[in-house]
Amino acid sequence: MYVCGVTAYDLSHIGHARAYIAFDVLYRYLKHLGYAVTYVRNFTDVDDKIITRAKLLGEEPLDLSKRFSDEFLSDMSDLNVLVPTEQPRIIENGCAYAADGDVYFSVDQFPDYGRLSGRKQEGNRAGAGGRSQEDLTARKINQNDFALWKAAKPGEISWESPWGPGRPGWHIECSAMSERYLTSSFDIHGGGMDLIFPHHENELAQSCAARPDTCKIRYWMHNGFVNIDNEKMSKSLGNFFTIREVTRLYHPLALRYFMMSTHYRSAVNYSYDQLEIASGSVFYLYQTLRDCEEALLPFREQKPEGSETKGKNLRITPEAQECINKLKDDFYAQMADDFTRSRLLACLVNKLKKARQHQQSLFLSLAEMEKEVKMILDTLGLMSSSSYSEVLEQFKAKTLTRANCWRKWGFSCFYLVLV
Repeated sequence: MYVCGVTAYDLSHIGHARAYIAFDVLYRYLKHLGYAVTYVRNFTDVDDKIITRAKLLGEEPLDLSKRFSDEFLSDMSDLNVLVPTEQPRIIENGCAYAADGDVYFSVDQFPDYGRLSGRKQEGNRAGAGGRSQEDLTARKINQNDFALWKAAKPGEISWESPWGPGRPGWHIECSAMSERYLTSSFDIHGGGMDLIFPHHENELAQSCAARPDTCKIRYWMHNGFVNIDNEKMSKSLGNFFTIREVTRLYHPLALRYFMMSTHYRSAVNYSYDQLEIASGSVFYLYQTLRDCEEALLPFREQKPEGSETKGKNLRITPEAQECINKLKDDFYAQMADDFTRSRLLACLVNKLKKARQHQQSLFLSLAEMEKEVKMILDTLGLMSSSSYSEVLEQFKAKTLTRANCWRKWGFSCFYLVLV
């Protein structure tokens, strides 16, 4: 499985959280089913955006990208995103024509160009990827041709090549790294919907042109955007919030739950109200798990043989067994239905609420559901390494932080971070 990673030139925003939480759930679920998964997620650490930002900050480009790559990994750890099998940085590959030190892929030489995105060439425009800030159409045979290798400008980071000093183009990086770790034929390629064109279209074209007999990607999966006021959130539009701005006020598991509360291919509308609901839902899940743990504790302690309390009330009632079976069946059915985990989360909370409404003896019986609930939460990446009580205290601390923020600055300042 290959997923396009971040271009490391700034702190990651919650749109990145959406993407990597979505594919983390896929990774966890495939492992849960027993598959041996090789998960590759790259870093783009040489790019026009990185070079521009490095000049602005007076840093070396590779130092800048290394710093923000490390910050990204820290954010992913906070969001309980598993570390992929491999996290490569840059290499190169390709075939096309040279022009003034650049090398371009000729889309006219690849009849299947446009197959992935469904776009026709006449509807495209040069520079659609937004990576380059200069007009290169004069160097191209076809305005839709894209760079495999970029000639270096004075003072830019570069490597020697047969065409002179330069660096790989954006699209070639992913082709090279996926082939290095997964070969030219692998199962799943993922990324945001904004990458379908031009990035994934170009990546597929150059990979298949270079390896026509072996290139095969079986499934393409794309996650939806995070929207602010019905407009895609992104750094380039300036309407973004970093992961850290949100987790300063909300527990990272609340943000993770919020991102999973909408189907991975649908847009998420970022709002304060929905974050509050997500926070309350995760708090309730952990509160129920803690109550189950405390209720079961006396019955899990070692008792002398013949003790009256040993095993008391721990037989699973028919009602509880039916509830457990339904919970497991729903989990697998909804994950098999294109990972429809949003319905699953709501269903899980509702089932636990119903369980708590029964009399004490039945609640103790239903408390045996704890291991099934933990299995589901772990597969969804919602199980913390901290104890239930510690997580609940962390949630309470974030609630207090929000209350103090509200009291000190009022809604207008609060709104700047939360929307």
